[in-house]
Amino acid sequence: MLVFPNAKINIGLNIVKKRSDGYHNIETVFYPVDLSDILEFVETTKNTKFANTGINLDIEEKDNLTLKAYKLLRKEFNLPELEIHLHKIIPTGAGLGGGSSDASFMLKSLNDHFKLKISDNSLEDLAQQLGSDCPVFIKNKAVFAEGTGNIFSEIKLDLSKYFILIVKPDIHIPTKVAFSEIQAVPPKKSLKNLITLSVNEWKKNILNDFENTIFKSFPEIKKIKDTLYESGAVYAQMSGSGAAVYGIFNDKPVIPDEFLTYFYYIQKPAT
Repeated sequence: MLVFPNAKINIGLNIVKKRSDGYHNIETVFYPVDLSDILEFVETTKNTKFANTGINLDIEEKDNLTLKAYKLLRKEFNLPELEIHLHKIIPTGAGLGGGSSDASFMLKSLNDHFKLKISDNSLEDLAQQLGSDCPVFIKNKAVFAEGTGNIFSEIKLDLSKYFILIVKPDIHIPTKVAFSEIQAVPPKKSLKNLITLSVNEWKKNILNDFENTIFKSFPEIKKIKDTLYESGAVYAQMSGSGAAVYGIFNDKPVIPDEFLTYFYYIQKPAT
């Protein structure tokens, strides 16, 4: 079976409250984008084998979310041994949810291929065991997310008429740095309401609480955001805790020279 796990961007991200378990409650909007990995599995009479091409994951098998998804379902169902091939295109450490998407698409694909008849809600519960933003890729729609990013409300958001340029520098942001100066404060206006504004009004109203801290430590990322605006973006923001930054454009953007050394991707308007 062959599937194409897609990335997401965060539109806005408010750190609302620090929880007693050490995690944080947030508000954000998850929006799926076309940038995708390639995931394939076939049955085998040999032991399960995982192959990675494209971007090298460079992680131990126990930390591989795609394999974790397979093993999670295998505990409950009589699944066969598989040969799994993941061609990685979505950059890692980007705030684009690539690993989470791979895991959730593995759950969905196994469910479909082997006719396990697991409901979407139950798949979301399983995905939650793999990572906080894994569940969003089960239904794979634009949603307003609360809690740790796992409580969803459907929203009407369509960016299909815009160009979306995603830029990912070769920077890794440690979680400790991302949260080092975060002050958890409920926003004066909920993102759930702000997202209904026109995209032209987002710049002054929809913020990412991680940006102030991360821009201090990594000014190169702030420069990318500034360059996106200088290039004509109607809205630009870092996705999640970075390091990818995206810009939303009315017209096809010209790629600035300084972006040519980075990973970049343009999602074109729907035809």
